[in-house]
Amino acid sequence: MTRAATPATPAYRRLSVEERRTQLLTAALSLFAHHAPEEVSLDDVAEAAGVSRPLVYRYFPGGKQQLYEAALRSAADRLELCFAEPADGPPTERLARVLDRYLRFVDEHDAGFSALLQGGSVAETSRTTAIVDEVRRAAAEQILVHLDVPDPGPRLRMMVRTWIAAVEAASLIWLDEDKCPPAAQLRGWLVDHLVALLTATAATDAQTARVVAALLSLETAEGPVGTLARRVVPVVGGAAHLL
Repeated sequence: MTRAATPATPAYRRLSVEERRTQLLTAALSLFAHHAPEEVSLDDVAEAAGVSRPLVYRYFPGGKQQLYEAALRSAADRLELCFAEPADGPPTERLARVLDRYLRFVDEHDAGFSALLQGGSVAETSRTTAIVDEVRRAAAEQILVHLDVPDPGPRLRMMVRTWIAAVEAASLIWLDEDKCPPAAQLRGWLVDHLVALLTATAATDAQTARVVAALLSLETAEGPVGTLARRVVPVVGGAAHLL
């Protein structure tokens, strides 16, 4: 009697050092996104990655703090890439492309994004704070590049960093609200938000006024600024008696 053939067992493939590290970081990011760092153990990370605890220690001998900081660095590196954009076309259209990439990152890597911005934890150190602040500063510098301002004054720099903080907050709320409204609508609103902040700041800051004048000269009637202007005019028309 012939013994029935048993199903073939898939061959085990040993991961490279980089692949294993990426696997562990991915598992850690997902856990840190949904739990405070102090609530996540190395055993949790090992279980999520399907490996042993000693293997996690082999790659991160500094323990959970080292793993947490590496996870933040991984998310930060990916996020910084979203802000790089060639200086082609009207500034607000470039900004729209940047935000499309940014929101796609938030959508596809929501665990990493949430973990990156999570604060107030006992695992937070000067190093983790520096990593998060580095992303914010890099984003602000890229926005200033698109505004063609190599040497921004304090008002303009503060305004741009305020907008970056608003983008962060809106993105986290968007995740909390099950990614509503659609990403394209959120992106459009964030572009409008920057234009509005620039316009309000230009009213009392000469440098920002020059930036806005230069920006308007590059915009098109069909672009974000022209569209916003057509929508705002009927709204502010009722305030004509205040002029």
